[in-house]
Amino acid sequence: MAGEYPVVRVGDVCYVTDGAHAKVDRQPHGVLYLTSKNIGVGRLLLGEVDYISEEDYERLFANSSKSQRRLSPGDVLVGIIGTFGNAYLYKKQDHFGVSSAVALLRPDQSRLEPRFLYYVVTSPIFRVAHSAYKAGSVQGYTNIPTIKYLPVPIPPLSEQRAIAHILGTLDDKIELNRRMNERLEAMARALFKSWFVDFDPVRAKAQSRDSRLPKQIAELFPDSFGDSELGEIPNGWEVGQIGDIAAVIDCLHAKKPERCDSGRPCLQLNNIRDDGLIDMEDTFFIDDSDYNKWISRMEATKGDCVITNVGRVGAVAQIPEGLKAALGRNMTGIRCKLDYPFPTFLVECLLSSAMRAEITRKMDSGTILNALNVKNIPKLRFHKASAKVMERFEHMTRPLRQKMEHNVVQSRTLAAARDTLLPKLISGELRVKKSEEAAIVI
Repeated sequence: MAGEYPVVRVGDVCYVTDGAHAKVDRQPHGVLYLTSKNIGVGRLLLGEVDYISEEDYERLFANSSKSQRRLSPGDVLVGIIGTFGNAYLYKKQDHFGVSSAVALLRPDQSRLEPRFLYYVVTSPIFRVAHSAYKAGSVQGYTNIPTIKYLPVPIPPLSEQRAIAHILGTLDDKIELNRRMNERLEAMARALFKSWFVDFDPVRAKAQSRDSRLPKQIAELFPDSFGDSELGEIPNGWEVGQIGDIAAVIDCLHAKKPERCDSGRPCLQLNNIRDDGLIDMEDTFFIDDSDYNKWISRMEATKGDCVITNVGRVGAVAQIPEGLKAALGRNMTGIRCKLDYPFPTFLVECLLSSAMRAEITRKMDSGTILNALNVKNIPKLRFHKASAKVMERFEHMTRPLRQKMEHNVVQSRTLAAARDTLLPKLISGELRVKKSEEAAIVI
């Protein structure tokens, strides 16, 4: 980690230990108790979490020998089993414990700014330095003595704070975009559920209640229900199938093309996010010859949806404006028919909990992996409203998804800028004043 700044060992400027070793009873609720799988890059991954009781939490740090493992603001947490380099900066509002699968780096704040340390730990330079000492099984394991021996640059504290501020400003905007997208998607999903699953406007009219909708919108909905194969349904609506409103196009069943350093994009499962957006941060590029072959059935363009057939069965995303791509293996394209130009309804329908239940019913159970057969996708059922209701829904929700797509692109640009600046800043190759000018240009 050569550069203009002096370099010391982590153990010289940090107290380094791992999390709790004691056995604890997992609880359905309580204090979060995290392991290495819960440590992402700058954020906690809380899809699968454990909890412990408040009593167990206190017991873990009851005496002086254990109290050093009680997390405090400014601690940098690093997973030491599996992927190394993911890190999280413990904040004042946080309250959780960590297992021995997580290392705790507590900087001497008279020499080392915590957020600067966080950026050092997440940098490619630090990961390369660590790779020289990597040990353990196939899963990968790093011990505390190894972490103590890893190099860390020590600029003056004022420069550490300035570097952390520059990089933090970029990360803060990325996090703001992420939270904004969560809110926007929640709004779109809530509106879809209210109109097309719970039928709130219809129920309000049937019960002579105020639907809280503008009169011109409320008038689009009927005031009574009838029966259907999916249960009660607003009068005048029908049970539709995806094949009624969209063309369903299978991917090309051929050998996976060779990945290139640059070229044309070929969508992969990792590009499909859980919120229905496409993230091309890790783009699988192929050459023109392969691209032309793989778009022989469909070139995915703005408004098209893709759905996965194997693995993350039924994961759905919509192609944003400005992207054209080939469909990779194990995914199917879904394109609105010309007489049904409601792409936002399509993606929200495919993302809905009602459609998830429908997909589960249509799934083929295999000996190794479950799969969604392409022939079953056109048969997926939904509540089909009048064209005027669809038009109004599209008008209200399309701007939400456009903003979400814009935020994803902006965040990717910001992340690329951060990743370019980070190693140059922490090594001293790029000084703070110049980096501030670069950040302004971005």
